[in-house]
Amino acid sequence: MGASSDAKGDIGMSSKGESFSDIADMDIDDNGYDDDYDYSTSIHDLGEGFLKIFCKEAAIAFFNEYGLISHQINSYNDFIKNGIQRVFDSFGEIIVEPGYDPSKKGESEWRYASVKFGKVTLSMPSFWGGSDDEKEYKMLPRHARLQNMSYASKMKVNITVEVNEFDNYFSKMHEILLDLIWNLVYTQKLVSSDKFKTGKAQYLDKQILSTDTRDIIIGSVPVMVKSDLCWMKDFEKGDCDFDHGGYFIIKGAEKTFIAQEQSCLKRLLITNNQGLTVAYRSEVKRHRLIIRLVGISKLENIEGVEKVLTVYFMSTEIPVWIWFFALGVSSDREVMNLIDYDSEDASISNILFASIRDADKLNDKVDGGFRRGKNALKYVDEVIRKTAFPPGESMEECISLYLFPNLKGLKQKARFLGYMVKSLLQAYAGRRKCDNRDDFRNKRLDLAGELLERELKAHIGHARRRMAKALQRDLYGDRAVRPIEHYLDASIVTNGISRAFSTGAWCHPFKRMERMSGVVATVGRANPLQTMVDMRKTRQQVQYTGKVGDARYPHPSHWGKVCFLSTPDGENCGLVKNLATTGLVSTNVLESLIPQLLTCGMEKLVDDTFTSLRGKDKVFLNGDWVGVCEDSLSFVLELRRMRRRKKLPHQVEIKRDVHQGEVRIFSDAGRILRPLLVVENLNKVKSSKGGKSSFQYFLDNGIIELIGAEEEEDCSTAWGIKYLFMEDKGKSAAKFTHCELDMSFLLGLSCGIIPYANHDHARRVLYQAQKHSQQAIGFSTTNPNLRVDTLSHQLHYPQRPLFQTMTSDCLGKPGRHNRIVPKPEYYNGQNAIVAVNVHLGFNQEDSIVMNRASLERGMFRSEHIRSYKAEVDNKESLDKRRKPDDCVNFGKMQSKFGRVDSLDDDGFPYVGANLQSGDIIIGRCSESGADHSIKLKHTERGMVQKVLLSSNDDGKNFAVVSLRQVRSPCLGDKFSSMHGQKGVLGFLESQENFPFTIQGVVPDIVINPHAFPSRQTPGQLLEAALGKGIACGGSKRYATPFSTLSVDDITDQLHSAGFSRWGNERVYNGATGAMVRSLIFMGPTFYQRLIHMSEDKVKFRNTGPVHPLTRQPVADRKRFGGIKFGEMERDCLIAHGASANLHERLFTLSDSSQMHVCQKCKNVAYVILRTVAGGRKIRGPHCRICDSADDLVRVNVPYGAKLLCQELFSMGISLKFETRFC
Repeated sequence: MGASSDAKGDIGMSSKGESFSDIADMDIDDNGYDDDYDYSTSIHDLGEGFLKIFCKEAAIAFFNEYGLISHQINSYNDFIKNGIQRVFDSFGEIIVEPGYDPSKKGESEWRYASVKFGKVTLSMPSFWGGSDDEKEYKMLPRHARLQNMSYASKMKVNITVEVNEFDNYFSKMHEILLDLIWNLVYTQKLVSSDKFKTGKAQYLDKQILSTDTRDIIIGSVPVMVKSDLCWMKDFEKGDCDFDHGGYFIIKGAEKTFIAQEQSCLKRLLITNNQGLTVAYRSEVKRHRLIIRLVGISKLENIEGVEKVLTVYFMSTEIPVWIWFFALGVSSDREVMNLIDYDSEDASISNILFASIRDADKLNDKVDGGFRRGKNALKYVDEVIRKTAFPPGESMEECISLYLFPNLKGLKQKARFLGYMVKSLLQAYAGRRKCDNRDDFRNKRLDLAGELLERELKAHIGHARRRMAKALQRDLYGDRAVRPIEHYLDASIVTNGISRAFSTGAWCHPFKRMERMSGVVATVGRANPLQTMVDMRKTRQQVQYTGKVGDARYPHPSHWGKVCFLSTPDGENCGLVKNLATTGLVSTNVLESLIPQLLTCGMEKLVDDTFTSLRGKDKVFLNGDWVGVCEDSLSFVLELRRMRRRKKLPHQVEIKRDVHQGEVRIFSDAGRILRPLLVVENLNKVKSSKGGKSSFQYFLDNGIIELIGAEEEEDCSTAWGIKYLFMEDKGKSAAKFTHCELDMSFLLGLSCGIIPYANHDHARRVLYQAQKHSQQAIGFSTTNPNLRVDTLSHQLHYPQRPLFQTMTSDCLGKPGRHNRIVPKPEYYNGQNAIVAVNVHLGFNQEDSIVMNRASLERGMFRSEHIRSYKAEVDNKESLDKRRKPDDCVNFGKMQSKFGRVDSLDDDGFPYVGANLQSGDIIIGRCSESGADHSIKLKHTERGMVQKVLLSSNDDGKNFAVVSLRQVRSPCLGDKFSSMHGQKGVLGFLESQENFPFTIQGVVPDIVINPHAFPSRQTPGQLLEAALGKGIACGGSKRYATPFSTLSVDDITDQLHSAGFSRWGNERVYNGATGAMVRSLIFMGPTFYQRLIHMSEDKVKFRNTGPVHPLTRQPVADRKRFGGIKFGEMERDCLIAHGASANLHERLFTLSDSSQMHVCQKCKNVAYVILRTVAGGRKIRGPHCRICDSADDLVRVNVPYGAKLLCQELFSMGISLKFETRFC
């Protein structure tokens, strides 16, 4: 993919046989670069085999340097170093004015308060030990998990008032976490002055009345595990070998961010949805500016419309020509020069002339015309002042602060406005494409840094407003101002962020009153692969999950950055994506790049409107126009040389747009980058033959560079090393500038480890990547004794597959004999001997037949652990208003609704106790004798694994009891191969009845041959054939997608081991011993046991609880509810004609009841107690309307119908019933 050969020549990237006289010295030894040097000769000297080995070593170095979740940790580290400071700096000084209530003023003047935030730092997580010495201890992640606490860091505020001693005092405060300058109380009044000296007859005099200095806590910020604030960062060995951090712990639950795909605000957006528009966007509403091509009616007596240019800024609609003159342009010719549209297009000229006429219509409203003096600026000021919320600043200050705030000077702003008009006109003429919102060049990923910055800003703003309102009440003369901690509530920030993590409702990026979901997810712990995939997800927010245009479809810019297969099926298909294996997310580059740009030949943007820039290319840095250059080709070449020589940050993205005459440079956060080999510098690889080098070494020497979505359009990328050697194989060699490390890195993590994924149907790969791999039971953590997860599964004997893939090897670690041990925890299953055959009809459709003996030997045996939690109030923290009888404590008492035989006196079962359904697992009772115990539901049982007693942040004591249950596969359990071939266990066959080969090999699993043709998964057959060859000692082990062995290589390896080339074997009937005529395909295949087990889903009941209102069976399985019989099931019974069964199912076994109906008036007769003749009282049915007990019949109706009748009767609606004798 990439540009054409002509474009490649334009951007100055290398190709075979070309000389590079302009390219700077890139050798490691800084020798002179030979102009006539042919790099392809060097590649041939190195050889294809050596370069493939180098690619693997470079990939291993990449994962050692960055890992898989560096984007989460790097973004959070940037937040705690820079982002949190930006949040507090954004508020500026807070002026608190008094309430101006004359009755409370007193004799003194009005008092004011001033608050200003300063420097911010954070402390490491700690917790109070509970003793009287106020000592705090290190809080580790395991403490937060076990005690249901939040793993958070405290922020403190220092209020400095002594102005004279401020510098000396501040130098002593090296441990201050937040410096807050507070000129606490002062008065101000008008004082007369000498107008001749000062220019003013009066000025505002301010007198400081009192000051104060103290440290306070402003709140807590959650700490990401393994970040710079975490204690585990410096530990060589953590709690779990599979734990790489990247998540938060909020009240004991592990939470992680899903990267949010947001539109890039650093560049103009040209769209044609509701008319052609070009938009300058910003998170701040007042900074946004839109130029739209709108149609207005032509002159009188002329039909049709003409298009004019209109500017929308700060809720106003003003012609663009007036804006140019408001920014200091002196003539129409100057405006035309600023727009600089160099084409003689009549339609464009008509638009410009119509825009001039549109502005001239307003001349009558402007004294002297808008072209004279500052009349245009005055007109803009008048229009903006008439808006609903006009700015408080003057018009000059308003333009300086809000209109293109990153550009200094009115003339530069006028030039940028002219550039926007030119871009819009080019799009109208078809010389420039409208921007695609789904292109990754127009997107940025919001990660922990951006998301936390946004949420923290909202809650600090809330605390700031509350502080100002509380402080205002104490600014009256008769009241004393108390210390600042009485006004600044720290719980607002702490509870607000904790609530956002718990509920998942996060601040919207540009809609202040809205919150969006799908930002925070609970980390899945079914297996380590699920944990890692959860932290590499991205999500695109849409207005609704219905039809969203092209947002769901893959885009060419996704190539190598997000996986084009790893997406869920259903309503989130295409909206939730996964990063590619080598995808990185950039962070903010803080250093200024302007000096380097000037060194490479850029000229600064002039601050005037008369200098012509025609023939020069514009240079944009993060969307801001910073300068121009004469020769963009040499300028871009020099920049890339500097980047490859470590003189520019490696994350800087450089794009040369030849058609638009622009050079766009980006150094902002949120861009997805990926590593590519630089073909012209592969000759440097020979210097690293002696030993292994770090990935940073390859970046510093230009062997590998990080390429972004926009720069990749200028690259011609080879799909692998072999494509660089096509000329040796008799094919014409293409001109490549870059090369992939491996094609499998284009896929996501869960796809890249699937063997022969490129041979399978995409839907099956999606099933495995998104569903089965994350539901497979493995060994989730290596510290299960330090965790109390609500539900967890562990496979007793997890295995590594026989095959290897490039992704698993590069993530692995060195083993014996200089071999790489593949990453074991990302494969969750066992190698089973699988035969493709029909066995007694028990493996029809998706069923499989398994060997009973294999299961008894421990195959797919797993542990199911469920934890139960109960809380009680701490006696020391009990509210005095509560009655002592309401205090609930742990303890054992004889319960009326459960067995307590396994409980000790403290109310907890002993470790190893065997609990069954209906047993009490945690005993709780109040002092009044009420029973509050926790009882096992009818589907729950197990052995007590551990008992934990602790306390949480809220001051409550809680207990957790974990039950362990060993489960061997049973009928109905779900299994899956790595190719999306899922199936449930349909029959357990004895080993002696299974077919066996001549060597005595008996299959563990038998699947139906009909599973392959329609599902198109030949990858599983290739995996079985390769696995058989590996088991027989074969040396060819790799099943990497896109670079797999050929079928001939696999068959040759099988044949050399003495088997049939196609994996078929002669088998014998286990029951009779007779030879089976047909050959059976058999081989080892990696199978996974999924968490869907029949024991968790089986639902049965005879009689049980019913709903108290409708008297129908309840719906919950844990409440022993009934089985739902819906409309579709009803339709089936109707189609079968089983009316008696239908009547029994919907009536007799549900809510059958009886009622009485009067045959005279057709109304319902109720059973009442009434008096008859003689004073005797009888109880029976009676019609109140007819006042008679005659002609009443008893009918059978569903209780739901009877309830409806009664509810309608309460509304004054009476139902009449027609009855017939059956």
